[in-house]
Amino acid sequence: MYDMQQLKKLKVIRQAAPEAYAAYESFTSAAMKDGAIPAKYKELMALAVAMTTQCPYCIEYHRKQARQLGCTDAEISEAVLVAAALRAGAAVTHGTHALE
Repeated sequence: MYDMQQLKKLKVIRQAAPEAYAAYESFTSAAMKDGAIPAKYKELMALAVAMTTQCPYCIEYHRKQARQLGCTDAEISEAVLVAAALRAGAAVTHGTHALE
């Protein structure tokens, strides 16, 4: 089901809704470029978010981007564990609702 070849179909979305797709690409580019937060750190953030949303396409894309920006195994591993900690924290805090 999650075959990276599926992403080739993005061109259909781009052709069917060119203005909205261009805006999406422009926004994404602006958000991910170097700024107050370096692009390398943004990719680690994106990778952590992708882990929490569990999107295999995002995980693979941001893994590649992170590697291209020089992220190490240690940096990627810590980003993964930050994502895991936040997911665990959300489960624990939402668990308070089970006590009603």
